[in-house]
Amino acid sequence: MEKKTALLRNVSNPVLRGFHPDPSLIRVGADYYLATSTFEWFPGVRIYHSKNLADWEYLCAPLDTYQKADLRGVPASDGIWAPCLSHDGTYFYLIYTVVHCAREFPPMDTPNYLIYAKDLTGPWSEPIYLNSSGFDPSLFHDRDGRKWLVNMEWDYRKAMGGHPFTGILLQEYSIEEKKLIGKPKRIFTGTAIGSTEGPHLYWHDGYYYLMCAEGGTSWFHAVTVARSRNIDGPYETHPGNPVVSSWEGSFDRTKMEQEMAVRGLGNSYLKKAGHGSLCEGADGNWYLAHLCARPLTGMPFCPLGRETAIQEIVWNDGWPVLKSGRQTPEAAFTIPGEDCPQTGECREYRFLDEEFRKDFQTLRIPYEAAGMTIRERKGYLRIYGKESIFSTFYQALLARRQTELSFRAGTKFEFQPESYQQSAGLIYRYDEKNQYYAYVSFDEESGKTVVSLMAVRGGKTEILAMEPLEGPSFELEVVVEEEDVQFFFVCESGKRALGPKLEAHILSDDYTLGFTGAFVGMCVQDLRQQSAYADFEFFRYETLKLH
Repeated sequence: MEKKTALLRNVSNPVLRGFHPDPSLIRVGADYYLATSTFEWFPGVRIYHSKNLADWEYLCAPLDTYQKADLRGVPASDGIWAPCLSHDGTYFYLIYTVVHCAREFPPMDTPNYLIYAKDLTGPWSEPIYLNSSGFDPSLFHDRDGRKWLVNMEWDYRKAMGGHPFTGILLQEYSIEEKKLIGKPKRIFTGTAIGSTEGPHLYWHDGYYYLMCAEGGTSWFHAVTVARSRNIDGPYETHPGNPVVSSWEGSFDRTKMEQEMAVRGLGNSYLKKAGHGSLCEGADGNWYLAHLCARPLTGMPFCPLGRETAIQEIVWNDGWPVLKSGRQTPEAAFTIPGEDCPQTGECREYRFLDEEFRKDFQTLRIPYEAAGMTIRERKGYLRIYGKESIFSTFYQALLARRQTELSFRAGTKFEFQPESYQQSAGLIYRYDEKNQYYAYVSFDEESGKTVVSLMAVRGGKTEILAMEPLEGPSFELEVVVEEEDVQFFFVCESGKRALGPKLEAHILSDDYTLGFTGAFVGMCVQDLRQQSAYADFEFFRYETLKLH
């Protein structure tokens, strides 16, 4: 009898496309869960569920109250950094940092917290404060029932002339006392790559394995590993480090920038690979989830931000290595099953129920506090205007991730502005200093409703177009083809371009030196009384090309 060949499915990376950095991957029984950073976007920490590591569905975002994550006023790219999701057989634990001041001044305010729940969808405990000595904390559940926290240490004194990443700290956590106990111990100072952060501890075959992110979360990013027979060290470094990195040059810090100028960005399809977490699959295979990025063609800019990819891991002489035998990340991995062609998105969000909220987030404040409701007019999302698009406190803005380098998005809404201080429209943004906004407002000189295009580049604001437009119903669209951005508005004569073509590269980590990614969505402002509102009928998002 002829033996049948097992079917294998090729799974394309990234598995979570668009802004999904710092993945924390675990398995509980037959279920995989993956948590990612959210920074200033609310609610905090997005958790996804999968049965096969390929098909991921959004499950929840536990940091959904001010008590768990008060992000009001935090600067762009501060907020919720690098969560760690774990399970001890009874409870899920989520460890996270609420960063308040990351880059403007040498000291970082990095309070670290723990919450726990029997079910990921809640209810979750109230947050337990842990420490503030650094960021990227994670919790390890040892075989004897003890629990250990590891986090990187930030020495702000060396930020003024030195290297502030001074290693990984280990400290025991007491379930009974709900606090850290004993003194922290520095167990690892990193490799020559430097900027040691993102620690995770694992137990495998007689060793404690410490996985770290190094090289800085950009082109030189990397995942490194060390191991020890004892949890508090000493740790020996992996002879094959880095385990994964998109950078194919030397990791001599004095040569990296020179090599990048000569070599370009390297050959790997996935750039910036780093910040990884390990997981043993249900079939005994091992997997590494890591962040990555996809740049614009021929340009060192990644508007999608840092995304999540998965690699298969094998153990070689007691060390984890990529199954490919290389260090650079693979564009795909395989799982059992029939092949499934990759497809883009084509979604029209209607507002009959709140299912749409799975794909959207607000800025720094909850959906309700941002003045949003579907209950006041059936079939419409009503958004009450709040502060300007530059505010870090109360913006009435609802947006979703850009997931491919080329896409089309649009919305239709009703709005009756009575002042230039009242606006509503379609926004394509990275942060407060880098964003494009097509909006309807009122021009008091002409006495007419107008549609305008605002560009904010590097903090410099310009009005690039203003056209009279009859209301009260308006339809706006943006088409992004890699670097080219064009806004449109619909009028009696059809669809017309609004303003000139713009550049997508300014909405990237690489231009802004931030940590998030580009979003597109709806927003409303009322700088007079915060009472004007717009009723949104739909929001569309469509992939134009897969990359």
